[in-house]
Amino acid sequence: MSATQWLDLFNQVVQQLPITLIMIICALILATILGLILTIIRIKQVPYLSTCVRIYQSFMRSTPLLLQLFLVYFALPQFLLIFHININHFDRLFFIILAFSLHSAAYLSEVFRAGYLSVDYRQIEAGLSVGLSYPRILKDIIIPQALRNSIPNLTTQIIELIKDTSLAFTIGIIDMMGQVQLIIGNNYGLGMLEVYVVISIIYWLLALIIQGTFTIISKISEKPYQV
Repeated sequence: MSATQWLDLFNQVVQQLPITLIMIICALILATILGLILTIIRIKQVPYLSTCVRIYQSFMRSTPLLLQLFLVYFALPQFLLIFHININHFDRLFFIILAFSLHSAAYLSEVFRAGYLSVDYRQIEAGLSVGLSYPRILKDIIIPQALRNSIPNLTTQIIELIKDTSLAFTIGIIDMMGQVQLIIGNNYGLGMLEVYVVISIIYWLLALIIQGTFTIISKISEKPYQV
């Protein structure tokens, strides 16, 4: 293939990048919110709810994401019909984002909990000893350090989410991977190597951007903390 053909192929795939980014951003926001809620429940050891969270995390981390996607897309609407709630007319993007959010939240909650537990409790005691309230300690001592300690694992989970979006085409979403399947289908299977090389490079570049961004954030946050 000539350079022009490679560039044209690249442009065809990148046309669907906005859909992929929408899935990533929306799922990440929802997963972060849900993950924080799950983290609080685990840390506070809320009766009954803490056990439910453990079961939820175990299920999400032990079953394939593709299966979870099918459960959300095919099984959830049927289940809700029992309660006379009809979501069959919802856009497929809704089910994709919901499935990715539920899946990622299980992992992010553990990332957040590990970050919280990584903060030396003596710093909390020091804050209490000088009269700081717990919300102030949380804001000024725990959260900054917990986030900094969580950056490596957080980076990994975001990159995993980026890769997970490649499954969206299985329920008919035309994202970048869906576009790849269309290109291959329209060419009757010809040029598969070139197409897969292009999509691999695009996902790689997205991962490098995330890694670079969080590396910069990590370096900025690396400064001595004083209570």
